[in-house]
Order: sequence, then structure tokens, then C-alpha cells
Amino acid sequence: MKKVTIRYQEIKDAKRFFEILNNPNFIYFYLKIKSVADEREYLKQEKLKRKNNLEWNYTILYGDEIIGGIGFKINQFRKYVGELGYFIDEKYWGKGIVTAAVKLAEKEGFKKLGLTRIEIIMRPENIGSEKVAIKNGYKKEGLLKKYLFNEKDGKKKDGCLYVKTL
Repeated sequence: MKKVTIRYQEIKDAKRFFEILNNPNFIYFYLKIKSVADEREYLKQEKLKRKNNLEWNYTILYGDEIIGGIGFKINQFRKYVGELGYFIDEKYWGKGIVTAAVKLAEKEGFKKLGLTRIEIIMRPENIGSEKVAIKNGYKKEGLLKKYLFNEKDGKKKDGCLYVKTL
């Protein structure tokens, strides 16, 4: 297996992210990304988001290939809490790569960012994400009714909350 690494997201990642996120089988990522240009605009904000401790987003690399993204949204009322989210190219699903990327991101979150609580919120049907959380030692804390907003269909969806604390 090639080595899994993460690095800060860069503007040059936009085209690859757009390709991954616009896969019709990619049903659990609810943001609409309309174009590569929109993704570039989003990525241009990354340094400012880090500077203001809003988000810390990373590119997932498998060897030298960009295959996904992972990152934290920092709770602005409780700066010791970060919500971890991730996405990965379909051809790499089920290979343990996201599990490895979560371990790498956790090190950043707990050691560099000073988080003491990391949350992963997923759709109850997202068995793959649930497996990643459990393999990394996250514990299910509950069901969040109508918590997630799906930009693609305009509806609110339930989410499962998994948590790891220091």
C-alpha cells in the first residue's frame, strides 16, 4: 500500500476536488460545487480560515496522487472542539485510506490545534464513515434530528454524532 499523507489544501487542488465531489455516487457530501472556478475561490480562503482559527483543511494524498480532503471546522464558542469531515475518490473507498487520514488529522487537531474534543457527524446510512469512526476509537453519542442541511435537495437530514476526546 502506498503511503497516506495530508498537507494543507492548495488552490491547485481545485480541479481534482471538483472531479471527486461531482461523482453522482458521492451522496453524503451535501455541498453543491458548481465549477472548478468556484472551488478555486473556496480554496483561496484557506490561509485566512487558518489564521482566524475557523477551519483547518488538508488534502489527502495516496503516494503523490490527490484522492480527497479532510479538515476541521472549529467551534467558535468552544475553540477546543473541532468537527472533522472528509471525502475521498470513490475508487479508494473501503481501502483503509480514510482511516489512516483521520489518524493523521487527529494528531494535528489534538497536538497542534489544542482540541480536546473531535466530532464526526455523518448520515446514519453512511456505513463507511461509521466504520472509519469506530476504527479510530470514536464513540457514538447520539442521533441529531434534522441537523444536516442538504444543499442538493434543500432538505434537512438526521446525523449521527461520533466523538473522541483527550
